[in-house]
Amino acid sequence: MTIGWHFDNTYSKLPDTFKEDIKPTPVHDPELLILNDKLSKDLNLDFSKTDKGDLSKIFSGNSLPKGSTTIAQAYAGHQFGHFTMLGDGRAVLLGEHLVNNTNRFDVQFKGSGRTSFSRSGDGRAVLGPMLREYIISEAIHALNIPTTRSLAVVKTGEKVVRENLLPGAILTRVASSHIRVGTFQYIAAKQNIDDLITLVDYTIQRHYPEIKSSKNKALDLLNLVMERQCKLVVNWMRVGFIHGVMNTDNMAISGETIDYGPCAFMDHYDPKTVFSSIDKFGRYSFSNQPPITKWNLARLAECLIPLIDKNEDAAIKIATETIDNFQNIYENKWLNMMRDKLGLFGKDKNDLKLINDLLHWMESNQADYTNTFIHLMNINSNNNSIYKDTNFINWFKQWESRVLINNGSKEKSINLMKKNNPIIIPRNHKVEEALEAANNNDLSLTNKLLSILNKPYDNQNDIDDYQSPSSNSEYQTFCGT
Repeated sequence: MTIGWHFDNTYSKLPDTFKEDIKPTPVHDPELLILNDKLSKDLNLDFSKTDKGDLSKIFSGNSLPKGSTTIAQAYAGHQFGHFTMLGDGRAVLLGEHLVNNTNRFDVQFKGSGRTSFSRSGDGRAVLGPMLREYIISEAIHALNIPTTRSLAVVKTGEKVVRENLLPGAILTRVASSHIRVGTFQYIAAKQNIDDLITLVDYTIQRHYPEIKSSKNKALDLLNLVMERQCKLVVNWMRVGFIHGVMNTDNMAISGETIDYGPCAFMDHYDPKTVFSSIDKFGRYSFSNQPPITKWNLARLAECLIPLIDKNEDAAIKIATETIDNFQNIYENKWLNMMRDKLGLFGKDKNDLKLINDLLHWMESNQADYTNTFIHLMNINSNNNSIYKDTNFINWFKQWESRVLINNGSKEKSINLMKKNNPIIIPRNHKVEEALEAANNNDLSLTNKLLSILNKPYDNQNDIDDYQSPSSNSEYQTFCGT
């Protein structure tokens, strides 16, 4: 029985400016560590008849699937506000796998060796960050948030030099595409209008076919991307997710979460929370994620100026007005999201104050973001004593009164809340425990964590330890590059 690969590779047929034809660099002794059976089924792939040795070769790039056309994609990016020409410096796209002849997914290796875009990098990845991406991306998927997925992780049998010698690994990532804001920046910087038109048309064909016949494709594309990005970031804010490195090369045009580097989840509520060791000034802190999204979208708008209107001044005016509308779109989506988190039906003039009062209380009392909503749903959480605070009790009474407005009831509200408030998130210390064990050849904690994170809205048994926030207030994350 065949595995079921069905490649139809369109990106590789774009002009040479867009990519480099390259194969993964073979590795010494690949070993399959983890394979995502559920995702495999979703992709109509059957690996059950393929032995582990052959799977290790496939997911390391030592043996390429039939039909693959391997390339490294070119893109640019504003990294912490500074523009740089980039590209896949340690990733290779195998191709586009078709599911049921209609749904198209990029299959990409991450950590597969040097490309012409590697600059001074070694093109490799280490085990910890690749497993981290696997764990967090699958958790984000289970939380019903658009994201790239993780299909497999292999150890390469080679050491990679970072701060120390660390075990090398390759992640197989699945995405609806890897077209980024940075892709548009790269093509725009080349100042070839035909290539820019090609990219716009290709992106629309792939992600927004409803505007193929639009009179102003570039402007409509900008509006639709903005809509999806607003929705995405609102979802991040819903669960306390902090991406950590929202450079323009890490913003996917599809509206999926992409590039899990120094990401983490917030424990106690603090809008200034930042975990990334390289984010010294909090550019990508929790509360800065919406304005940075707007800033990144403005960079996309700049790329599209030549196609929005032949008159440059008119195009800039139109693009500026479009981007200025971000705030209204975001605030409306955020307010509705918070109403859902609090189980509020309809609208009330005091909703925003009620929401902000709770957030201010959480910040002042270092209350856990996730567990506070668990408490409101009357589900046991680890620390109930904090909710005996007088200010919280007074707020709680106001909330209970609001719940009853617009034909609401406590039961209906709780049911709505349960759909929007996770009981389980990837607690940072539990992720670190799993990664440390994996570095010592023990995947049991990783597998247990993945199993629990797969049902984030279910009140599972024996999960108290996975609900407790970290006691490490100095927790930091690292990019791993």
